[in-house]
Amino acid sequence: MTETAKSAITRSDFFQSQYWQAATGLPDHIYAGQTLAIVEKIQDSSNASVVQNFGQQNLGLHVGDVAEAVQHRRIALLKQLQPFGAKRLQWLNQTHSTTAYVIDDRPILTLQDGDGLVTQSKGVALMMMTADCLPIVVSNAQGTEIACLHAGWRGLANGIIESTLGKMQSQPAYAWIGAAISQPNFEVGAEVKAAFVDQNSDFEADFIAQENGKYLADLYGIARKKLQALGIDLVTGGDRCSYAEDQYFYSYRRKAQTGRMATFIFISAKDDKLA
Repeated sequence: MTETAKSAITRSDFFQSQYWQAATGLPDHIYAGQTLAIVEKIQDSSNASVVQNFGQQNLGLHVGDVAEAVQHRRIALLKQLQPFGAKRLQWLNQTHSTTAYVIDDRPILTLQDGDGLVTQSKGVALMMMTADCLPIVVSNAQGTEIACLHAGWRGLANGIIESTLGKMQSQPAYAWIGAAISQPNFEVGAEVKAAFVDQNSDFEADFIAQENGKYLADLYGIARKKLQALGIDLVTGGDRCSYAEDQYFYSYRRKAQTGRMATFIFISAKDDKLA
């Protein structure tokens, strides 16, 4: 990335990166995406188990990976995003809650518990880690206010989408959903279905009954309904599967000891839009 940064950076460079899948459907000066796992098959190596569990791009400090290596990856990610107008990365200690914060460009020295972030400050990249849960990024129509949130099924049912977007001072217009576990691979019990259907019978369509009494849940479908109910008509993404695509994404349900992808969004701090 260093050599590329020395030459003329274009917006297309962001969409062609090997390190993340880029979000679509957002204003031109908004950059968002989800890092890729880049899991390699290692045979005879002293660190084989570490690489197989965490890949080359794990960004989670809480999963048993080497902390120093994770911090180096986070620094490297910031350096990769800086040419596009990112100035710093803002993380949370994610707790499957409905807690969200509005932040500005002042650094937060103490890591906060929560699952949603909102900002109007340029260059502040909002970060959420996932490995099957839903990562969602949102922007208003002007691209002057953004949000990023993490939603497992509990957070989704309890209202993390509503809580986070409720912190925005403007009407959200665009949303992108990163890779999460897809319906064919997400089997849940009746209590999970009830957590949604008891709120709104429209969610009945997002559960497919199985012969064993369990259900296949469509987190993407539920999230789209919730986003649209909040006035977001353009919802993109939600077409990958963290469980099935093991070469690209981490999946807790596939392998309990695994890494975390990071989904990010930021308003470019560059004065001019990239070509």
